[in-house]
Amino acid sequence: MEKFILRNKIISTLAGVFLITSCSSITSTPTVSFERNSTVETVDYKTFAWLNETKILSASTEINPDTKVKFDDAIEIAFENQGFQLISDPEKADFTIAYTVSNRDKIKKRLNPVKFQTHTRSSQTISSERANLVRPAYSVVSTDRSLSQYGEGSLSIDVLDVKTHQLAWTGYATKRIYAKDEKNRDQIINDTVNLIVAKFQ
Repeated sequence: MEKFILRNKIISTLAGVFLITSCSSITSTPTVSFERNSTVETVDYKTFAWLNETKILSASTEINPDTKVKFDDAIEIAFENQGFQLISDPEKADFTIAYTVSNRDKIKKRLNPVKFQTHTRSSQTISSERANLVRPAYSVVSTDRSLSQYGEGSLSIDVLDVKTHQLAWTGYATKRIYAKDEKNRDQIINDTVNLIVAKFQ
């Protein structure tokens, strides 16, 4: 069982933790995707259990205990809402679940124009009454580089087939994290988990 957990932990880390930034809005939504093992049949799944007592496979940084409980509860509820029954014995379940959380700091570089040079440019004659119209034009002669730091978090949820001891499915999401997101932490966790689990059929 230990080899099974270690092997799938490695698979989860490689397949489930990724960093893609596609949203620049302050209210960015998670980017969600999944990978399915086509050799494992999941259509008859009815019951599930946690792979182990800790529930979480790994975290890139120490996770707040209260936040971990939010993840645990959200994942359980999401699978139950899909019609699966949670049981306590992983050996008797159709599939087991575990998850991985990752959070990294990112730095965004931006070049800002700070000085312009003005010059004039004659336009094409439009009519005899507006001949030789002159209008100003601008070109950047110097720029200022600024750096901004933000967090990027990712969550992966693994579904492991109990009968074959294979990774059956992995769903994952990434989101750009802002300081203001802390106020809506619980809602963001629930929404992200639901978006992932909804991909599991």
